[in-house]
Amino acid sequence: MSVNPQQLLRELFATAIDAAHPQHVLEAHLPTDRSGRVIVIGAGKAAAAMAQVVERCWQGEVSGLVVTRYGHGAPCEKIEVVEAAHPVPDAAGLAVAKRVLELVSNLSEDDRVIFLLSGGGSALLALPAAGITLADKQSINKALLKSGATIGEMNCVRKHLSAIKGGRLGKACWPATVYTYAISDVPGDLATVIASGPTVADPSTSAEALAILKRYAIEVPASVRNWLQSPESETVKPGDPSLARSHFQLIARPQQSLEAAAVKARQAGFSPLILGDLEGESREVAKVHAGIARQIVQHGQPLAAPCVILSGGETTVTVRGNGRGGRNAEFLLSLTDSLKGLPGVYALAGDTDGIDGSEDNAGAIMTPDSYARAAALGLSASDELDNNNGYGYFAALDALIVTEPTRTNVNDFRAILILESPKHDA
Repeated sequence: MSVNPQQLLRELFATAIDAAHPQHVLEAHLPTDRSGRVIVIGAGKAAAAMAQVVERCWQGEVSGLVVTRYGHGAPCEKIEVVEAAHPVPDAAGLAVAKRVLELVSNLSEDDRVIFLLSGGGSALLALPAAGITLADKQSINKALLKSGATIGEMNCVRKHLSAIKGGRLGKACWPATVYTYAISDVPGDLATVIASGPTVADPSTSAEALAILKRYAIEVPASVRNWLQSPESETVKPGDPSLARSHFQLIARPQQSLEAAAVKARQAGFSPLILGDLEGESREVAKVHAGIARQIVQHGQPLAAPCVILSGGETTVTVRGNGRGGRNAEFLLSLTDSLKGLPGVYALAGDTDGIDGSEDNAGAIMTPDSYARAAALGLSASDELDNNNGYGYFAALDALIVTEPTRTNVNDFRAILILESPKHDA
């Protein structure tokens, strides 16, 4: 088989991104009746690209406001695009959240609202609850990001500290009809978790938010603790009549991207094994992937090479060192340390939004000689892992993947190509 492993890995990554891009997935889900006035609001890394699709497809009057991450904007003629900070919210996100709420206040039954939602919306649409400051939310957000908390846990806390998330935005739109179109970046594709569910009912509780803060030993000001102990901090619950005219539609999810990559792999002659959406510490998830790869190489199980292991989801990193890195760089560094140059095994890990954490790369590529090449440069995979320095490790190998913002987000994408034929025990 004649194949360029690194090129194929990049093609699989591009295919996964393309399968979730708003230009390909949104139009078919828009209301059949696209005449009349519509107010468009949105938040997330795909918000600007989604707004472009609505502008192109809507026949009636269009106006609105969406917020996306710095650098993820796209030119729109009728819908205003504002950029703000992610993953830690800033004043720009606060200001636009206030404007979004004002835009949907005092609507009538005849009004229609389209809400364009994608990953990153939690930080980008930041409106602290009464008595809580932006600085409070910023410090809690930073602590959660470093703690190893899952995205579901982080968003539970965010919802209960917000004046706009956890169904509150949907409630503010009442009695207008609301159509939420979402691109999922979370394991399980739960509407309540994607960008903290601004327009859907939320079953989680303030008590759960407090328990999460306690579990990860995150110190909070008395004002935050008092708020979370108040009944006012509860989100909009299932059955609330104010959400009766709010409709939610998932238009892209990680599984679609994994399946698209699997089709591409088959066309190249590789049998795909899809592991699905995964959570957990990046370095630990990598060890599991390494074990599967090793079993395939040595025993041809659970499938024979040539093959590719595909997985998605959102792993976490508990920050211990002071190196540069992201979830995907950390995964690959742990994989490199585990495999130590196992012949015939290549891997890519990248974030489909084009940014691995807060760095300028989407991810990186590992080859069978990565471990030895780094060692020749004086870099120990295990030492760099201890320092959370995946970015630095792969930058030294000139193996970072830089895509620029993709304007979509179905979270992490991982592919491990195995070229060698399995070696069965006698």
